[in-house]
Amino acid sequence: MPLLAIQGCQWGDEGKGKITDYFASKADVVVRSQGGNNAGHSIVHHGKRFALRSLPSGILSSKVTNVIANGCVVNPSSLLEEIKGLQENGIKDFKLLISSRAQIIMPYHIDLDKAKEIALGNSKIGTTGRGIGPCYEDKASRLGLRLGDLLEKDYLRERLSETLIIKNMQLKMYNLPPYDFETLYQSLLELGEKLRPYITDTSYFLNKCIKEKKKILFEGAQGGMLCLDHGTYPYVTSSSPLATAIPLNAGIPFNAIDDVVGLVKAYTSRVGEGPFPSELFGDIATTLRDRGHEYGTVTKRPRRVGWLDTQELKYIKSVTGITHIALMLLDVMSFTDKINICIGYELDGKKIDYMPSTISECERIKPIYEQVDSWKEDISNVTRYEDLPINAKKYIQEIERLTGFEVCIISVGPDKDQTIIRKEIF
Repeated sequence: MPLLAIQGCQWGDEGKGKITDYFASKADVVVRSQGGNNAGHSIVHHGKRFALRSLPSGILSSKVTNVIANGCVVNPSSLLEEIKGLQENGIKDFKLLISSRAQIIMPYHIDLDKAKEIALGNSKIGTTGRGIGPCYEDKASRLGLRLGDLLEKDYLRERLSETLIIKNMQLKMYNLPPYDFETLYQSLLELGEKLRPYITDTSYFLNKCIKEKKKILFEGAQGGMLCLDHGTYPYVTSSSPLATAIPLNAGIPFNAIDDVVGLVKAYTSRVGEGPFPSELFGDIATTLRDRGHEYGTVTKRPRRVGWLDTQELKYIKSVTGITHIALMLLDVMSFTDKINICIGYELDGKKIDYMPSTISECERIKPIYEQVDSWKEDISNVTRYEDLPINAKKYIQEIERLTGFEVCIISVGPDKDQTIIRKEIF
């Protein structure tokens, strides 16, 4: 299948970096189609851990062309810093293209992001404070600047002068200092010159690759439950991480993608505020968090953790059509004698088989659990499904029964080699 998409099926941090890195070795092109530098991927490459923020995960392979597509928002300074970090670690022979249509995260976006969170107080969204939301707001209100604008000196001056009037008014509302036009303008011109070699029409490039039957991998950022439309709104990200949004965000035909692999942790985690029906607390949460290294790739924030929620997975399946998944971090679950699986919800004393659309209802959900036996064996060196402990196989089979997903890949450790393939896809 020449075009494959990867999508997180929970609240993000499902281990997409590792699986993208695995498939990238088979790909000609790797595409990041949405999100910004708030969505870090952690990849172990030749025994060394790399924390990628905006760069696609194929950047570590010299034969792969990496694309930051039009649906992304890009902080030029952060991106250049990330590129410099790769070069300093010996990754110099890479291919990168950035869409001229991708939106620019401006310094005032970061200021406004942090100010809004403070103003919201206890109702804060829990953003990373990197200006992602305000940048997407400006895109929707047609106030945004795009990467291609950096290469058009006169047009950039015109656009920035119009936009900055409004943005400085917004900053004043939060008692924040305004930006000087000329200083910001010159800074953008300098950033544009540094990024000029990478900026192009990536939609044209991708459609050309499709015609040439190139193998293209679309990597996911965040997870399905953070979708702006179908997630736990307003505690969501500012774009849609669903694979169904990829064609729009990459500028390719709606029916171009051949297959989608959903990524599911063997448990559940969440960053930031918002409902989390199967959340754990206390010592068991601490143990699970530490064993799973559940700390933000970019922010280092401790993630909230909980049992696997199959009701949530069935909901994501219903809005995406995903049929098979990669089950990640299975090795982490050997820490306990018993494993709980959330198999359904109770709302106001009644059992429900759907995902409520309002936060008020989501916060009143009570999880319904079933319990299965765990395994105490170290499975990090297992390379065949047949060699997994019987209880590990039973856990996988129960996930398949409850969700209707087919588990085609099983991850038993952070390294690319610690992967069990049950079905070849790409």
